[in-house]
Amino acid sequence: MGHLNDKIIPASEYARILASDHPIMDVRAPIEFTKGAFPASSNRPLMQDDERQQVGTCYKERGQDAAIALGHSLVCGEVKKQRIDAWLAYLDTHPEAYLYCFRGGLRSQLTQQWLAEAGRAVPYIQGGYKAMRQFLIDTIDRAPEVKPMLILSGITGSGKTDFLLQRQEAVDLEGLAHHRGSSFGRYHEAQPTQINFENSLGVALLKHQQSAARDLLVEDESYLIGRSALPKAFYMGMQTASVVILEEPLEARLTRLLDEYVHKMHKGYIERLGEEAGFDAFSEYLANSISGIKKRLGGKQHDELQQLIRDALAVQLQSGDTQAHLKWIELLLSKYYDPMYQYQIAKKAERVIFQGDHKAMHQWLDEYAVR
Repeated sequence: MGHLNDKIIPASEYARILASDHPIMDVRAPIEFTKGAFPASSNRPLMQDDERQQVGTCYKERGQDAAIALGHSLVCGEVKKQRIDAWLAYLDTHPEAYLYCFRGGLRSQLTQQWLAEAGRAVPYIQGGYKAMRQFLIDTIDRAPEVKPMLILSGITGSGKTDFLLQRQEAVDLEGLAHHRGSSFGRYHEAQPTQINFENSLGVALLKHQQSAARDLLVEDESYLIGRSALPKAFYMGMQTASVVILEEPLEARLTRLLDEYVHKMHKGYIERLGEEAGFDAFSEYLANSISGIKKRLGGKQHDELQQLIRDALAVQLQSGDTQAHLKWIELLLSKYYDPMYQYQIAKKAERVIFQGDHKAMHQWLDEYAVR
């Protein structure tokens, strides 16, 4: 195991570092960090984006020695002091932190050297970001073989996410993708980059593998959750796993979807944009969500739903009453979501091993886990 006085943390420690959310100081340039990083990492760059670009160009044209010399000339004097001060401030609040750059090479070594000169011994991680990311990709690809997968299916509005959050054997794919996985699935905040989604999934699976959970329970998802793509090997594993179906009566489904599609989204837009602009943005979200499935709905059904949405919004704006939204939600379920679900689940019928309501599903899983 690595200690603060060790110079390099070996690759054998990757699982421990990532699963424990060990603090990591990422000294790559901001553009590299934004593209992809790890959940417990913080960006404290050795070089800013423009400096890194200049050094990279120099390396290609004039070689490593010239690039190193240029790097030292760009990051010197007051600039160098500012970078070291930023590192020290981070280490004051995370004294046990490790550091890394892209490959665990020159930038890691230089940062470590400058910190040592400032009186701090900080280990860097062998292989850097690139090797740790590959370790997470391998973790995701192997996950279907490490613990048996169970797929939680259920008709739209049955409360699959709420259920998953109560189960210690579950990994919440939609939570990691920051998207509910349907045409109405987006949240106010943007989805993570594809790389960050994969990194977060890999870390979540590592934690799951180190837990006492016997099975890996995930929600029945398409290949794409919003714009986040499930890694191919993991998705293929889902296609052969046993399926359990969560059942919920229509009334409870309607109440839940009214809360998700209307109450929560409206509240979020108002908080972000204010009353008037927030209501306009909320109205646009509903209209765009229906428009996104216009081809599948057909023109007549699409137009009917849009009119029901406009009517419901008018009532809501006038009186604050949201009950009129139940009309279009119920129509959307009966004409679109429910038939689509029945078609999809019929293709998985031979893999279904249990179905029941929330209480029955909890009870069955508790017994299944100790079988």
